[in-house]
Amino acid sequence: MPPGAPDVPHAPGAPGRAHRPPAARRPRLLSLGTTFAVAFAAVTATVTLLVGFLSYNAAARLVRVDQQSVFDEVVQDLRGEVRENRMTPVDFSSTAPGHDLVRPARTDVQVLGPDGSVFDPGSPGLPVVAADRRIAGAAAPGEVVVHGGVDVGDDVYRVATVSLGGGRGAVQVAQEFSDTEDLLRALQRRTLVLMAAVVVAAGLFGWWLARRITRRLVVLTAAAENVARTRRLGVQVPVAGYDEVGRLGRAFDRMLGRLAQSEEDQRRLVQDAGHELRTPLTSLRTNISLLRRIDELPPGTREELVADLTQEARELTDLVNELVDLAAGQSDTEPPQRVDLADVAEDVAGLARRRTGREILVDASGDTATDGRPGMLTRALSNLVENAVKFDRNGSSPVEIHVAGPARPGTVRVEVRDRGPGIADDDLVRVFDRFYRAADARSLPGSGLGLSIVREVALAHGGAPYAFRREGGGTVIGFTVGGGAVERTGGDGGR
Repeated sequence: MPPGAPDVPHAPGAPGRAHRPPAARRPRLLSLGTTFAVAFAAVTATVTLLVGFLSYNAAARLVRVDQQSVFDEVVQDLRGEVRENRMTPVDFSSTAPGHDLVRPARTDVQVLGPDGSVFDPGSPGLPVVAADRRIAGAAAPGEVVVHGGVDVGDDVYRVATVSLGGGRGAVQVAQEFSDTEDLLRALQRRTLVLMAAVVVAAGLFGWWLARRITRRLVVLTAAAENVARTRRLGVQVPVAGYDEVGRLGRAFDRMLGRLAQSEEDQRRLVQDAGHELRTPLTSLRTNISLLRRIDELPPGTREELVADLTQEARELTDLVNELVDLAAGQSDTEPPQRVDLADVAEDVAGLARRRTGREILVDASGDTATDGRPGMLTRALSNLVENAVKFDRNGSSPVEIHVAGPARPGTVRVEVRDRGPGIADDDLVRVFDRFYRAADARSLPGSGLGLSIVREVALAHGGAPYAFRREGGGTVIGFTVGGGAVERTGGDGGR
């Protein structure tokens, strides 16, 4: 009984059920290896037959066209000769020295007299019909009549009769093509034998290849079932080779690695989010406990308490929103479209001017249009501008938005420049990390997620973030869209 088959008791007197064919034989006929081998042989047979048929037809056509062109060339040379010179049947006699007609291989020549009788017979002799006798008595030289498929003994010829003019006779040129057809028939038989051998060899090779491929697929299947059963993503897939199955195994292994990394990132995000949420929640809980004694507090203290609650609620809301955006993959359901980053920069600059009252300058050059998600790009650029204004709170110099493209084919570069205190070299390589905040920035409001979102947006658009110290003081932070990282990148981090 095959594994998994139900153990059904048999009733007495029904022995027929005990002798039914075992169900285990069926899968062998429907197995992937057998199906692959049969399909491989069928496809190979079809392709071989098609290629053999086309090759034979092409070869046959070339041979026939070549023979026809040789015959036509001989006839044209003969017509040109009799038109330029006054020729007689004697000039073309095979017994006369220096006769004027070159006889190619498989070509027969017969000369007719003025009355159409045979003056110099060919070898073999060619039949003469009324049309040939008429050409022999023609007044104009070079007139021709062509006969196709003339039987001469056991062979078949094509015959052309050319007049000498002045009623002096004619010359018959014949080309044998029955031996060419015999050659083509032999080629056809050999082609069929070769195609049959190729089909048989393909079937055997397909069977061997199917066993080889399916053996590794079985390994892949076992690995996938193991992952599904144990839910352990750190399984090493034991598949080697450089063909499609090997690539599938490596891709499956990389997929498991990325899933494991994604799971680790989610776990770390939850841990980091819990750590960051703990501080504002503790402050909120403390201030809320003071609300129970608000009647006992002086008016000034009451106002400070309400202001603190409002600020903490706002920061908590901003932190939660940024966490949601980061966890949701930066609104990756937004459909991509053609976006002009110069227009995005103008919109962001206008909004920042109204919110902060600071002077925001926009400088755009080149073709700044790219394919992307407008909402994500707007959020990334807004984060950069807000970051520059926050760290240059009392500055008098304008914040500059620079958009340039393309620095390299398909790449647009967006960066924000400020004249703030700048970023320490040790912090440049980490400013794009989640929740990272430089030591001199921890007293300022913020969650440490703004530049991390910039990094995610840049990577989602085929680019990379960068940050470096600005000459003369300040910082330049930006990202590329549609290409690789620019020079002087600040690593995998930012401010």
